[in-house]
Amino acid sequence: MSWPASVHDLVQSHRITAVIYAAAKLDLAEAIGDDEKPVAELARLVSADEGALRRLLIGIATLGLCKQVDGDRFAMTELGRQLDAAAEPSFKDWVLFEGEMLAQSWSGLVDSVRTGRTATQLRGDGADRYAATGQATEWTRRFNAAMVNLTRTMVPKIVAAHDFAAARVVMDVGGGIGELIGGVLQRVSHLEGITFDLARCEADAHAHFDRLGLASRCRFVAGSFFEKIPGGVDTILMKSILHNWDDNRCALILRNCRDALAPGGTLIVIERILPELATTDPEHRSCVMSDLNMLRGPGGRERTYSEYRRLVIPAGFIFTGITGIGPFSLVEFKRARR
Repeated sequence: MSWPASVHDLVQSHRITAVIYAAAKLDLAEAIGDDEKPVAELARLVSADEGALRRLLIGIATLGLCKQVDGDRFAMTELGRQLDAAAEPSFKDWVLFEGEMLAQSWSGLVDSVRTGRTATQLRGDGADRYAATGQATEWTRRFNAAMVNLTRTMVPKIVAAHDFAAARVVMDVGGGIGELIGGVLQRVSHLEGITFDLARCEADAHAHFDRLGLASRCRFVAGSFFEKIPGGVDTILMKSILHNWDDNRCALILRNCRDALAPGGTLIVIERILPELATTDPEHRSCVMSDLNMLRGPGGRERTYSEYRRLVIPAGFIFTGITGIGPFSLVEFKRARR
């Protein structure tokens, strides 16, 4: 089931051009040919990193250019064969022409697929875009404003999907200027809230809580979720946080969440969920394009439901439920009593 198209969806259309360009540049149509081929073989044929190439193949599967036969085998479709230089008709040269005109921010996708390294790593900028831009105030304002746009549309769905009746103190980990926690507290009057994020967000968060009339019920705590997350809460929210990081960094964040919660406390993870087998469903496409955006840019990845379970449960949590909320899913866990 898809959700209505919006400007948010349309403005990301450049990602589709970038993904088709990368497939053409890597000669994927020629490598796959008329057969089904496993990712490992294709990676050897096009000199690419196997894991990154699988992510690209899933991307073009959501566009109808290939099909994911099972988890690791792919075949070209009739549409996708137009990327083969020898096909009739072939649009490979046109794709390469359009792709070369694309904004440079996505031009590194081919290099990322070949090497398995993000654009940030290839530039040698370090692994943590968010910390590196800690003093880039204009970037920070723009990023936070973009997240506010997206979060504001999701708050009613989050409150409808999770029963906060038993909660008393809720903390949004990586909560920016407090849009999510503020929206939740406006709708659930008995809650107290905390936004936990880097100190650069503090002044704007305080101003936001004042505007909402929530300063007496909501506060900001500065810190890094890689170091320690403050305790004294019964519920932790994390929206669009884990997808920013690799598994090792996520494991550290999750262990810190566990340590901050009392046994039986609730962890709510709000993320896009990758399909186990990609189709041309618009929701699949949106999620996979987000995954490739993470690959070519700051790092991190979108994950399947089973991958999130494998990531979160070993950190000391028990899975309790999942609810779809538009293009995202709300996944609930309880801190294990041990």
